[in-house]
Amino acid sequence: MSCALSIKNLTCKYDDQTTILQELSLQVEQGEIICLLGASGCGKTTLLKAVAGLLPLSSGSMTLNDVTIDDGANWLPPEQRNIGMIFQDYALFPHLTVEQNVAFGLRNISQEEQQAKVTEMLELVHLEQYRERYPHQLSGGQQQRVAIARSLAYKPDLLLLDEPFSNIDTQVRHELISEIRKIFKQQGVTAIFVTHSREEAFAFADKMAVMNHGVIEQYGTASELYYQPSSKFVADFLGGGSYLSAKRISESEFDTDLGLIEAIAQQPIELEAACELLLRPQHVQISADDESGVRVMEQQFMGDHCRYVIDANGHKLYASSSEPLSIGQAVAVKVETQGILAF
Repeated sequence: MSCALSIKNLTCKYDDQTTILQELSLQVEQGEIICLLGASGCGKTTLLKAVAGLLPLSSGSMTLNDVTIDDGANWLPPEQRNIGMIFQDYALFPHLTVEQNVAFGLRNISQEEQQAKVTEMLELVHLEQYRERYPHQLSGGQQQRVAIARSLAYKPDLLLLDEPFSNIDTQVRHELISEIRKIFKQQGVTAIFVTHSREEAFAFADKMAVMNHGVIEQYGTASELYYQPSSKFVADFLGGGSYLSAKRISESEFDTDLGLIEAIAQQPIELEAACELLLRPQHVQISADDESGVRVMEQQFMGDHCRYVIDANGHKLYASSSEPLSIGQAVAVKVETQGILAF
């Protein structure tokens, strides 16, 4: 793969005082879908605006397909960057039909070529039968597909999406995410999208950048970030885990209230030093045992399975079980050590 977007040491400030992005670097390959994932205020949307040319850089540089779009001395206006942007409210023109919305960005081509391109895009997003309708006559998912078709019609070098699925009903969101991902891959689209939902990030992105206070904490595939988080912040943001106090007693062994547990240290930890083990629910297997002093505190129904919270010697841990259990029930605990991390 060749590099599409290169961001180096980017710093952005509001009012020349408040630093939003700090020395941030990111490489996006051709045809990749990248997710900027983080809590509100971490700088995700600010980064999109900077890439689009809507916000000046305080320092750093950006190139798109080897063309400098901003380095402080050289600045390419937004309309010359060939970057498409899709907003969470779709930004469709309410007085234009679907067909007219898709054709709006097409310039300097004949009417016949415009019609051919509009038809191609509407077929791509499966909306050819809706071309005469107005945005208010469409569902949220259909409106989003119109916005996608309009953005892809003029073949942008990069597509930016700000919370693209937040206004879509949960019932159709997963289907729409899968459908749009297939379209992007089919068309070879390079895209960056913003979300605070890890589920959307896992389903839509090739790689994820977890952001925190204007910096990228970790960048990589979903499996890399989930199974090998570089920090407790990344581990906590991707969720689904709990911590158990421990003391390192050897290269791979840690002493805990649940006994000796094998784990992999993600950061330098001295022997005999206190630390914490990250336990995902799948690491803590529980089963009914009337003789045990450990009890189920909470039961969380997840649809296709139940997740439990147990009190293990004062530690609140997420756990899983192959059998149905009830709140207050005594359970035996078995820790599966494969993949446990120490911080």
